[in-house]
Amino acid sequence: MTTRHLYIARHGAADPFGTLTETGRRQAELLGKRLAALPITAIWHSPLPRAAATALELVRHLTDAPVAEAAELIDNIPYVPPAETMPASWAGFFDGYAEADAAAGRRTADALTERFATAGPAGNGVTERHEVLITHDYPIAWLVRHALEAPPARWLDLTSANAGLTVLTYRAGAAPTMMMFNDMSHLPVDLRWTGFRPGLRP
Repeated sequence: MTTRHLYIARHGAADPFGTLTETGRRQAELLGKRLAALPITAIWHSPLPRAAATALELVRHLTDAPVAEAAELIDNIPYVPPAETMPASWAGFFDGYAEADAAAGRRTADALTERFATAGPAGNGVTERHEVLITHDYPIAWLVRHALEAPPARWLDLTSANAGLTVLTYRAGAAPTMMMFNDMSHLPVDLRWTGFRPGLRP
């Protein structure tokens, strides 16, 4: 059986210009240390600098894994609910969002799931792959929603911390398995919950 394990993480904390902060570099380093014991076969990252820089920090600990950019991992709004089903709390967020932009975002989201949300062909006798995806909050939400076969608008309610780890497993002929979502156990308390709005934390 062909199996694909995706270790998906949001990039480390970054400044308003998209450059990793010292906090972001520390988060990426600890994520790399956590993944170092796994047989990672590839590291894919978004084209944006904060994701690329996070991937480069991981390489220090995943030295045998090739690193490459994947356009499908770009920061992107994957789905805009129709006006009649738009949650009231999100209406302002999408105010003025053009239909053409929404359609382009959905095409990118579909390309993301087509490329990564599948067991895929093994090839060359390989039956199991372990791949790291360094991306952004919204694509992670879309991949999780897709794996759970939830309605498209459910991505709105999923948020990931910087360097939080989500693991999805795909097996040929079987439904996807969500092994974990937004796990921050590799981060000390002072590095957790970045990327969220201020609020009470458990």
